[in-house]
Amino acid sequence: MEKKGRVLMEKFELGRLLGQGTFAKVYYARNTTTGLSCAIKIIDKEKIMKGGLIDQIKREISVTRLVKHPNVVRLYEVMASKSKIYFVMEYVKGGELFGKVAKGKLKENDARQYFQQLIAAVDYCHSRGVYHRDLKPENLLVDENGNLKVSDFGLSALRESRRQDGLLHTTCGTPAYVAPEVINMKGYDGAKVDIWSCGVILYVLLAGFLPFHDENLMELYKKITKGEFRCPQWLPPEVRKLLSKILDPNPSQRIMVAKIMENSWFKKGYKHFDTPPLTPTQVQDKNLIIDDIHAAFDEWSSSPLENNDDTEVEKQQCILRPSFFNAFDLISLSEGFDLSGLFKEDLNERDCSRFTTQKPATDIVSKFEQIARTECFRVTNKGGKVRLRGVKEGRKGLLAIDAEIFEVTPSFYVVEMTKTSGDTLEYKKFCNQELRPSLNDIVWAWQGSWQQQPNDS
Repeated sequence: MEKKGRVLMEKFELGRLLGQGTFAKVYYARNTTTGLSCAIKIIDKEKIMKGGLIDQIKREISVTRLVKHPNVVRLYEVMASKSKIYFVMEYVKGGELFGKVAKGKLKENDARQYFQQLIAAVDYCHSRGVYHRDLKPENLLVDENGNLKVSDFGLSALRESRRQDGLLHTTCGTPAYVAPEVINMKGYDGAKVDIWSCGVILYVLLAGFLPFHDENLMELYKKITKGEFRCPQWLPPEVRKLLSKILDPNPSQRIMVAKIMENSWFKKGYKHFDTPPLTPTQVQDKNLIIDDIHAAFDEWSSSPLENNDDTEVEKQQCILRPSFFNAFDLISLSEGFDLSGLFKEDLNERDCSRFTTQKPATDIVSKFEQIARTECFRVTNKGGKVRLRGVKEGRKGLLAIDAEIFEVTPSFYVVEMTKTSGDTLEYKKFCNQELRPSLNDIVWAWQGSWQQQPNDS
């Protein structure tokens, strides 16, 4: 299934193998429609289930979809088949930062630039309640323009993962880069742990070797716990001072990101990237992330590689099971009898439109899929619900629309469309200018504010 030249979901042509691990392989790929280069991470479901890594993969999906920053590798799309999960990600041509460090220490200006971009990315992640917990040169990529990109959020944690004491407790990370409080296993602040790792990375970039090293793991941990390290003579005094503040074994005294950004050495040539705070709509978009996570593990979200003769080929399945309208639902459609407000605390949830049609459910779904392809939406469907998810950021995040199909009789259906995220004005503009005209050939009548005379068809 992962051979060069194969096409995934009729739009991603797989190329060379970029790398592989125990549970996944990463391929170069090209979007056959846009020509955009990307990387596709293919994960074996059976292996991660046997390894007990389902929660880790779900967390990686949720976190990577939440963080969108120039110095963080973007996750464009998540797809799945019965046996595989596919991460469609930004392709970073330059490879790992580790490859540059392996050749020796970097020039001071180059090291500072990478460190600046790393801190900017970490600061952004922390503002979104995301802690990476495994920062190291192997997880930092560099593009052809010299821009650093943080990748691999498999060991990350969300702010909501903290226990009642406000701390994280999972012991994880790479030994040489892990903070002393993680080793002590008494709970830790995810932000301060990431800062420690950033300090180790800065040391490696400037010195060309690790600040804490020992062949014996226990001896290594002792050095880390005590904060025992020496700076090479060629490091400028201001850098040594900064490193001593970052690599402070006492987390309560360790310098925070805001103070690092105020450091005179750090600020030289720094180009600040302003990231707006999370809007209420973007907070609501976390629900969409959860949808994508569960979809990746559902059999109905099948996305096999096309044109494949292997016995592992799976046919995409979508069993349409429209919901049935009961008497209450039919009454609520009548003008003056919409009782849904009695059961919904948030009036915004009522931002929806309905239409009736005599076309079968399969035709309705096909129509929405056609609109999605034309208007740059991602589309999924399960049972009688079709979900359209925009791929371009609007004023209030991504526009998302749910269309639920209800069967009144075997030859008569009601479709209810609801905005689940995004800007209301953008939603109404899209509906009036794009969605409604595109649906005109299957609509029998619009209901409510969009009510119109039945079509001749």
